[in-house]
Amino acid sequence: MSDVILRVECLHKVFPISKERQVKAVRDISFEVQRGEIFGFLGPNGAGKSTTISMVTTQLEPTSGKIFIDEQSILEDPALARRKIGVVAQHNNLDRGLTARENLIYHAKYFGIDDKTANKRADEYLDKFGLTERQNDYVRSYSGGMAQRLKIARAIMHNPDILFLDEPTTGLDPSYRSILWEQMLALNKAGTTIFLTTHYMEEPEQLCDRIAIVDKGELKAIGRVEELKALIPSNNIISIKLANLDPKFAEQAKTLPEVKNAAIKNGVLLLYMKHNKPDFNQILEWVNKLDSPLQNISLSASTLDDVFIHLTGKGSVEHNENK
Repeated sequence: MSDVILRVECLHKVFPISKERQVKAVRDISFEVQRGEIFGFLGPNGAGKSTTISMVTTQLEPTSGKIFIDEQSILEDPALARRKIGVVAQHNNLDRGLTARENLIYHAKYFGIDDKTANKRADEYLDKFGLTERQNDYVRSYSGGMAQRLKIARAIMHNPDILFLDEPTTGLDPSYRSILWEQMLALNKAGTTIFLTTHYMEEPEQLCDRIAIVDKGELKAIGRVEELKALIPSNNIISIKLANLDPKFAEQAKTLPEVKNAAIKNGVLLLYMKHNKPDFNQILEWVNKLDSPLQNISLSASTLDDVFIHLTGKGSVEHNENK
């Protein structure tokens, strides 16, 4: 058995808008996912993430390119591929006219699982995800956190080899996020490969074995967190808090000799330095010329979100919403 569970080769997707115009949503993307790893797939809105996931999960046919699961082409045999994958979509696609238990059993039946096995697995996952007491309630009465747990339980009822999680914790409070990741790590430890998209940068930084970053339909980088951090010219970032932060300050900062890049995140001006030992006097001299009093300045090591900004020029949605 190959160590590679998912292989994508030269994937393209073009959406025709009119006779004269088309949108290239995915441009020549290639990558591999190793069996048993947690693989992060990150990018800003409109980067091509959802389109790529739709193609690798057989929901959308590519314009060109190849996709293999366990070395078998999903384009040639999509039904076989679906038996090997589980998908937790962003939106709530549970059957609201069924109870939680009925949702799980119906899913199992779709994959040809016998009654005894289906009920046994339903019992197991309802208990594991804390839904046993509400198993006979219609899911339309479920909270967002409960529905999300049920979506994951449903996705693993047929024991998929690879589980696709498309922003599984968006909108959930920290306690629910913690519960979900505890269960996901247990699944991964038991052998399930996990393919994750998220806008919470701390999740892939802490959990993923490797991460791919895409933007404008193209693969910008792939590797372990430390390998991605090494792509930033300097591991040091100067954070500047000003009384009145003008967006033009970031563009002005990029002209400074020691600054490789600059961005605004959470109301703070971030300067990505070219060298590991930046000249603070030069930076302070520039700051003092700005028409805004300095409130705080500090030096810190880079994070995955800093890598994200460096490669895409954008902050994660989570941080953009907090600006």
